Amino acid sequence: MEIFMMRKKKVLSCLLVPLLSANLLLSGCSRTADEPVTKSGFYFNTVISVSIYEKGSEELLDDCFALAQKYEGYFSNTIPDSDISKINDAGGAPVTVHDETIELLKTGISYGDLSGGKFDITIGRLSDLWDISTKALLDQTDVSMIPSDTDIQAALATVDYREIQIDGNTVTLQNPDARIDLGGIAKGYIADQMKAYLNQKGITSGYINLGGNVLALGAKTDGSAYTIGIQRPFGEENEAIASVSITDQTVVSSGVYERYFEVDGTRYHHILDTATGYPYDNGLLEVTIITGASVDGDGLSTTCFSLGLEDGMALVESLDATEAIFITDDYEVHTSSGMGTVIPYEILED
Repeated sequence: MEIFMMRKKKVLSCLLVPLLSANLLLSGCSRTADEPVTKSGFYFNTVISVSIYEKGSEELLDDCFALAQKYEGYFSNTIPDSDISKINDAGGAPVTVHDETIELLKTGISYGDLSGGKFDITIGRLSDLWDISTKALLDQTDVSMIPSDTDIQAALATVDYREIQIDGNTVTLQNPDARIDLGGIAKGYIADQMKAYLNQKGITSGYINLGGNVLALGAKTDGSAYTIGIQRPFGEENEAIASVSITDQTVVSSGVYERYFEVDGTRYHHILDTATGYPYDNGLLEVTIITGASVDGDGLSTTCFSLGLEDGMALVESLDATEAIFITDDYEVHTSSGMGTVIPYEILED
């Protein structure tokens, strides 16, 4: 989810960007008294960063990263003793988990309902089969990277969020072969929890960037909005196609350019169709959601991408305080009716 923050006219003058390495780059900017205190780290297999305009409050940033570690320990499907791993490895037996895990599972189920099953948190076995994140890093493009249709259909048969049974804090997978993967909404939930904590501590100006899920705390200290650059699909690193201005909102994108590999000219990306088991091929390159809660931005960006331009835009238009930018494979930018001005990259470049 390539989203970055920009300063006014010059798009690339000061970027807050998720990188492929464990370092977060603030390029081309000298530090001033008006700049935030920032802490960065590597969680959820990506770079995350929290910045606040409150000098002498570095311990609050430490607390935010403690939250990140805590929730990664709950929601990860790769950490062996996490709540999700325990559910996945239980063979259909009941598992007692933390309150927050229950809350996030219920959110995932609600997006399964909203999307008609196109967003499905039991997609874990299918995602593991494709393993796009690993294959995207390989210097290899042969047909062996594509799972067999037989294996795809077998994994697809385990995908049904309605098989998750919740009773209090107890979770049971009624299909013991199913595997839960909360990667589509976990970062958004965690960003919201960080924001709630900072607000509770009196911090009302700053921003949270969890691998591209950007969440603003109020406005800047001078009252102005944050300018967020939207990554141009398949463009140069940190190259924007447009920008939006937000105050106390979140910006979250899903796109085919994030993780993919190509074989014989066909791109295989990480957004998988729960009807076919294969990556979507629906004419979209990217969907960006602007809304209040980052967990909703997460859920909606994937849901709207899965629905396609027409149905996805119709869903956005039906929701309160939610806007969207859809980018089709001809690089045309489509915006929801309340989006206002979306500044093209060429104009920002001067």
